[in-house]
Amino acid sequence: MTAKYPSVRRRVPAGLFTLSLALAIAADPAAALETADDTAAADDAAQVEGGSYGGEIIVTARRRSETAQDVPIAISVVDGEQIDNTGSFNVGRLTQLTPTLQFYSSNPRNTAVNIRGIGAPFGLTNDGIEQGVGIYVDDVYYSRVASSTFDFLDVAQIEVLRGPQGTLYGKNTTAGAINITTNQPTFDFEGKAEVSIGNLDFKQAKAAISGPLSDQLAARIAVSSTSRRGTIYNVVTDRYIQSQDNIGIRGQLLWRPADNLDITLAGDWNKQEAVCCGSVFVRTGETQRPLNRQFAALAAAQGYAFPSENPYDRLTDLDANLNAGNEIGGASLRVKWDVGPGTLTSVTAWRYWDWQPENDRDFTGLPIVTRSQNPSQQDQYTQELRYNYTGDRFDFVIGGFYYYQRIDTQGTEGHGPASSRWTINPSNPLSNDPSVLGGLTAINTQYLKNTSAALFGQLSWKITDQLTIQPGVRVNYDKKDGYYRRLVFAGDGSPVTADLTDAVSAARLAVFTPQEYAPSFSDWNFSYDLTATWKAARDLLLYATYAKTFKSGGINQNGVPNGADGDPILAAATVKPESVDHVEAGVKAEYWDRRATFNLSAFRTDIKNFQANVNNGQFGVLRGYLANAGKVRTQGVEFDFSVRPSERFRAYANGAYTDAKYERFVDAPCPPELSGGSASAPNCDISGQRLPGVSKWAFSFGAEANAESSLFGQDGQFYLGYDGSYRSDWSSNPSPSAYTWIEGYSLSNFRAGFRTESGLDIFGWVRNAFDQNYLEQLSVGPGNTGLITGLPGDPRTWGGTIKASF
Repeated sequence: MTAKYPSVRRRVPAGLFTLSLALAIAADPAAALETADDTAAADDAAQVEGGSYGGEIIVTARRRSETAQDVPIAISVVDGEQIDNTGSFNVGRLTQLTPTLQFYSSNPRNTAVNIRGIGAPFGLTNDGIEQGVGIYVDDVYYSRVASSTFDFLDVAQIEVLRGPQGTLYGKNTTAGAINITTNQPTFDFEGKAEVSIGNLDFKQAKAAISGPLSDQLAARIAVSSTSRRGTIYNVVTDRYIQSQDNIGIRGQLLWRPADNLDITLAGDWNKQEAVCCGSVFVRTGETQRPLNRQFAALAAAQGYAFPSENPYDRLTDLDANLNAGNEIGGASLRVKWDVGPGTLTSVTAWRYWDWQPENDRDFTGLPIVTRSQNPSQQDQYTQELRYNYTGDRFDFVIGGFYYYQRIDTQGTEGHGPASSRWTINPSNPLSNDPSVLGGLTAINTQYLKNTSAALFGQLSWKITDQLTIQPGVRVNYDKKDGYYRRLVFAGDGSPVTADLTDAVSAARLAVFTPQEYAPSFSDWNFSYDLTATWKAARDLLLYATYAKTFKSGGINQNGVPNGADGDPILAAATVKPESVDHVEAGVKAEYWDRRATFNLSAFRTDIKNFQANVNNGQFGVLRGYLANAGKVRTQGVEFDFSVRPSERFRAYANGAYTDAKYERFVDAPCPPELSGGSASAPNCDISGQRLPGVSKWAFSFGAEANAESSLFGQDGQFYLGYDGSYRSDWSSNPSPSAYTWIEGYSLSNFRAGFRTESGLDIFGWVRNAFDQNYLEQLSVGPGNTGLITGLPGDPRTWGGTIKASF
């Protein structure tokens, strides 16, 4: 039987593509990397059109059409079919397919997305700094990393670009970028629908429809909904937590008044209402506190014990309200005009984010911290304008970017009747009086105004047919103005002020200290990069890149330490810019009649004034603030291999070795085993130790085999697919601790099904097939008591999916 399946004509937008996954995608032969002409590649969408299986991939990673193997950038691409087939429906799940991507989240706001071990400080999020990894959807920059916790909505493809960016894109990012491209409106009527069900009451539905409204106007609308029971059972509330409850809708209108002009208006709305977020007991470790102030003694004094000491029993007893209400939406207007010898592109966008959290900050079933919530509201406005030109010997892109963000946050933190006995030294008689700290409340008010503007450009000079030199520059201005105020009230409503000196007030001020300050930061910086490309043979490319760039400085928005006089230390209110030096070299090769691809890259990134998160050990003194480490270095080697000997089989293997460490950090926060004692050092030297959140070794691998057949009179393919991943151990604390290393683990996902030529696909799937026990994150409990809690990863899940397209 002759194969008749359409290929995917890949139109990779501004961006990000790694030969690795793009040529190695092992998900669905009807959706992997295929032929495209230059006209198709210039667009920003992926379409299913006729064509031969295999062939070259045309990308516009440098704002012009070229084959993927000619792009001197390390990029990873996952297309929409791969996302659906592997269940990678958000950024967190995408890490199983992209070894150099790290994702850590204790709740949507406190989420970090890193590449090669760098990007955002590990720990609690601080609104006063920028992300090192930019997230873009259809050319629109998403400033809040909370967006990465939502379901992908009608996605055509996702590209993960490794290394500093800025000379081609709107917002400057020093670690890389995640570029998400959605399916665009079409002038041919088409649609698709997908329904999945599984264990843990998993239900997911997706649908999209697109078509013409007139000869010049086309529309597309897509919806998505995901729900799942939580994976941790709360014995106090008799309900599961860590649930999924996502819904989203996206609509687009494309107006094409002339062949050389496209105007796209898009809008989206996404909401989460999960019962989230909590943790389970993992272990305790000895700290420098007196024994009667460590966790075992404090818990015994109140007759308390966790419901289980085995984290994989997935039991908790958190007694405070939990909520992770998360809403994100916005609108954008994109204009693409082929004018003169090039293309002018304008992207205007507005986005908002509303965050309504409730947490249990003592991590136990005792009423110590009974209320912890910091609701936040954000508005952002962006404008990008760029012009790109392609010629025989010279290509260039020049652009400008403007960004404004306003964030308002209102926090409430309150202590309960068990706090006095837990928090105050047992030798102090006040520890036996629940009213001393019971009802103690801190009201936090803060805002941030963030303005950024930039001019950027990149030139490609083809010196010969084999040698190309590509310089790029960026001039950036950033300004941040903030405000922070904390008011403290006793349980009877009376204010607790810093001038009170009685014993009761002193005990209260040791927990919550009133504070007010208005930090401000502004700075210019100049970035540049240079890439040399040598086309040694038709299927062999060598490249080398040097980049000098900066990550904007910032301000501390969650409070700063007080000095001996009781006033805020204003020197800690601002954070210096990171200075980044980056070198990279790579080889991209195809062989066996282009049925196999092997790419190799090596990199080193040195960062001065690295922005590191500092967590204070007390309940409410600080939720965490930022400081500059002396120097950080990350270096490593990455490879991407794929083979497709025929239409019946394909396989891939991608890997990364990443050596990321503090080269110099002499005043870092101490790990818990060195904290809490009266004689403990206020800071520790962790120079030479590994950065948090990054594994030295990470791999993804998989294969798919298929056989042509028929079922119920329908011609099609039976197929069997496998996707696996492995990550070695990593540190889950900003300062490496013996108590917070997460052991390495491997995950395996299988799928098997039947798909037809008419667009019907039915398959079953098993994820974490061998029910591997693993932890996604460990957290140090407050108060230096030695408590360590964690988030266990998903257990084995299974289910089925039906997809149809027309």
